[in-house]
Amino acid sequence: MIRKHVLLTAAFTLLASAGTVGAQQSRDYISIVGSSTVYPFATVVAEQLGKTTSFKTPKIESTGTGGGFKLFCAGVGVEHPDFSNASRAIKSSEIDTCKANGVTEIIEVKIGYDGIVLASSKKAPPMRLTLKDVFLALAKEVPDPKGGEKLVPNPYKTWKAVNPSLPDHKIEVMGPPPTSGTRDAFVELAMEAGGSAFDWIKAIKKQDEKRFQAICHTIREDGYYIEAGENDNLIVQKLDANPNALGIFGFSFLDQNADKVQGSLVEGVQPTFEAIADGKYPVSRPLFFYAKKAHIGVIPGMKEYLAEFTSEKAWGPDGYLSDKGMIPMPDKERKQFADDVKNMKPMK
Repeated sequence: MIRKHVLLTAAFTLLASAGTVGAQQSRDYISIVGSSTVYPFATVVAEQLGKTTSFKTPKIESTGTGGGFKLFCAGVGVEHPDFSNASRAIKSSEIDTCKANGVTEIIEVKIGYDGIVLASSKKAPPMRLTLKDVFLALAKEVPDPKGGEKLVPNPYKTWKAVNPSLPDHKIEVMGPPPTSGTRDAFVELAMEAGGSAFDWIKAIKKQDEKRFQAICHTIREDGYYIEAGENDNLIVQKLDANPNALGIFGFSFLDQNADKVQGSLVEGVQPTFEAIADGKYPVSRPLFFYAKKAHIGVIPGMKEYLAEFTSEKAWGPDGYLSDKGMIPMPDKERKQFADDVKNMKPMK
């Protein structure tokens, strides 16, 4: 593996110095793509690197988790990103794509935790939702309201129709597109749990995992769920303008816009820093970034960026990333990932 890494690095150096068709001649800055949720955390670390070292501030693009992995896994060389931010773990299919394109040694860094919130304008009372409510409001097909173990196209148009205790407002939820890690995590954490509130749907999971996922992961497309792209700030603006609408995004955006928006209670729990940290809030997930080992030592500043991100002053309990809304990992977990970074240990 060491010889393979040396060969890859040598090939990369030739690429950087000689240039290839459609590639830049060289690159003296770090290129980062991926998750819109991780973007603000990565940006703060990048700014720290630019301020405290002689390296250029890394260039970061918010492409969504899936879009980031497509760019990251496309190959080794100056025309390809060095890091990919992710609001879910990399999929085996994405690892296979990476390998097929020569990206064979990837360092996985879990950075902390985040909650997925269903937020609304502070101009309206906060919503109190169960995961079953969320599933019935947003799934493409739902159990027939007349009864029986049958799915029908989603007939619900108002929250009151979903649950008589909810407001008589039109269901209007702005959320991320399928390329987003937030969307992936939302359907796994919220929609699957909501669908499982029906015993017969829960039983399908044991019999036919693919059918269960098709039921719970397929969001309605009839105008009640609005794909809002990867721009979470735009969702915040739209919620401020429409007090009856809900928006789906990471806790950090709620935290940063607490003057305008509030989180809905889910299963009776408010999305707070403490509730996510201790696992009480039901819709929470880990955050990651991934680094190309073949680029380290070739693209200037990568080692220093990794060291800054995994320092206690950044991701520790009193670090500057927690001030931005990231929930730190427990001490043991932070130490494990910091050691992996220090040893440049690729994922298996």
